[in-house]
Amino acid sequence: MTANRLAAKGLTLAYEDRTVVDGLDLEIPHGKVTVIVGPNACGKSTLLRALGRLLKPRSGAVLLDGTELSRIPSRQIARAIGLLPQTPVPPEGITVADLVSRGRQPHQKWWQQWSDADEKVIVEAMERTATAELAERLVDELSGGQRQRVWIAMALAQETDVLLLDEPTTYLDIAHQVEVLDLVRQLNLERGRTVVAVLHDLNQAARYADHLIAMKAGRIVAQGAPGDVVTADLVREVFGLASVVVPDPVTGDPLVVPGAPWQRPGQPSGDTAATGAVGETADAPTE
Repeated sequence: MTANRLAAKGLTLAYEDRTVVDGLDLEIPHGKVTVIVGPNACGKSTLLRALGRLLKPRSGAVLLDGTELSRIPSRQIARAIGLLPQTPVPPEGITVADLVSRGRQPHQKWWQQWSDADEKVIVEAMERTATAELAERLVDELSGGQRQRVWIAMALAQETDVLLLDEPTTYLDIAHQVEVLDLVRQLNLERGRTVVAVLHDLNQAARYADHLIAMKAGRIVAQGAPGDVVTADLVREVFGLASVVVPDPVTGDPLVVPGAPWQRPGQPSGDTAATGAVGETADAPTE
């Protein structure tokens, strides 16, 4: 087994004639939480789809333990890599329990379709995501937040070493966002799961990631530990936003504070270190 199970070499991804990612090299640190950030349409979700073999590369390859995904049987990949897409669509009329149980399909054999071990995994996945009380409900009847937790439960039930999550906090309020990201961190620390997640919230990314990848226009601008990557210069380059980056008062991780909100011309305002307009200063205030 290679040190990093999942990697990409010379990866080019495209939709018809539109190239989204071009010649990208990447290694996902094994046993760590990697978070991909960047502006809309920068290629981060496209990259995640390729890492999960939902998108065939135009050129280059995604490698699992040094072997191209295209050369690995689908069932073997499903036992190693779990993927939660951004907007999954459930089968019509399926219950929560049935949907979560589908995460066990890659582990079942033709002579043994279900086992006590499968049942135990399903129950634990639903308990961890607070969806046990929804077991008999139809997925179509759930709120957006409830539905998202059910999909996460199915991904957990798959019990893969690598878990790919495309914006897993979509539709969730702030309390459930933290709940889900804490669960991701717990799975990583207690069970050694390698996690790759796409997040929109840069501050959440900095708080939960071991390894942060910042993308823009289909390329990697910077990657590394959040404390090394998240700077005012990077936020300006990647997102076009002037900001101040200060230590998070709880964790010490980088905390991005955007510039002052828009005000009417001539309206009095306090001294600020940054404004929302690109091109203005973004230095931390001095005492």
